Amino acid sequence: MRVAAILLAAGTGSRYAATSGSETPKQYVLLAGLPVIRHAAEALMPHVTCLQPVGHPDSLRDALDGLDTLPPVAGGETRQASVRAGLEALDALPDDQKPDLVLVHDGARPYVTATLVQNVIAALADHPGAIPAVPVADTLKREESGVIAGTVSRDHLYRAQTPQGFRFGLFRDLHRSASSLSATDDAKLLEDAGFSVALVRGDEDNIKLTYEDDLVRLERLIGPTLLPRVGLGYDVHAFEEGRPLILCGITVPHTKGLAGHSDADVGIHALCDAIYGALAEGDIGRHFPPSQNEWKDADSARFLVHAGQRIRERGGMLINADLTLICERPKIGPHAEAMRQRLADLLQVEIGRISVKATTSERLGFTGREEGIACTAAVSVLVP
Repeated sequence: MRVAAILLAAGTGSRYAATSGSETPKQYVLLAGLPVIRHAAEALMPHVTCLQPVGHPDSLRDALDGLDTLPPVAGGETRQASVRAGLEALDALPDDQKPDLVLVHDGARPYVTATLVQNVIAALADHPGAIPAVPVADTLKREESGVIAGTVSRDHLYRAQTPQGFRFGLFRDLHRSASSLSATDDAKLLEDAGFSVALVRGDEDNIKLTYEDDLVRLERLIGPTLLPRVGLGYDVHAFEEGRPLILCGITVPHTKGLAGHSDADVGIHALCDAIYGALAEGDIGRHFPPSQNEWKDADSARFLVHAGQRIRERGGMLINADLTLICERPKIGPHAEAMRQRLADLLQVEIGRISVKATTSERLGFTGREEGIACTAAVSVLVP
């Protein structure tokens, strides 16, 4: 038996956009580093002969690059129209490649198990259609004008999921003869025509990405286990006449700057060392050797951007960073918020994850004698 799958990705995801503020259609949002729809495609492909994506062709080609799928076809104005487009594309295949069975799956359902797919396919031996479904567990209320108008019995009620499976020829013919394009559920066409549709056990984790909170649940299911790591950084630079004073990416008015091969931003240098330490990737000198003229008078912001990229490339995330600048002068307090914002921007995190504060050494040591500035940094990151 040849089994094809139609993977739907033509929707705009308005409810997800409203709760998340994302302009990216939900099926293309990144989940564990890959588009949601790619997870869905990879889950289906071991069980089917061919996979037909339906949606915006350019977006689908990018999201599914490298996967052995059929060429994407454009979707329609409704779900039913998009399914019809997928069916016609499959029907245009040579006779020896046309499927006997077809699955229809939402591109926004990335976590579908092999057992669920196989159970749907197996049910088509005895029924012309089959869908996975989960019994309704919560009490249902009917609403009118914002108040309860009655309680609805949940007996024999199920929540339909995908992939839904059908015998290809029958399903194609029912779509071609449909008098409207309003069906939101693939099985509805068979129900209306009097054909039996089997219910197979669904999966509570077969989540359709609809709201922002759904993405958090899916990340727990699909994403790697993240382990906490802590990094510590320390740096010191002496004062030098004739140079601007750059601290945490901000130019601070002062009579002297700091001496160093780059712009000598002691705050960013300590923070980079803390991040590299948490990742077990050495220190800032390993990545940007002071022996190389390329980094002479360089903007240290470049170093911190690289450190932040390394966290993301490792599949991790920065939890927080805490910096303490140690100096008698200048006063750091008036500039601390601007420093926090600059560091947050460079690391691509919200400002609430960044702390910048200062202390003196009570006139003791080189900082007490105003010979230079020191900085300590501590970071916590989550890394697979």
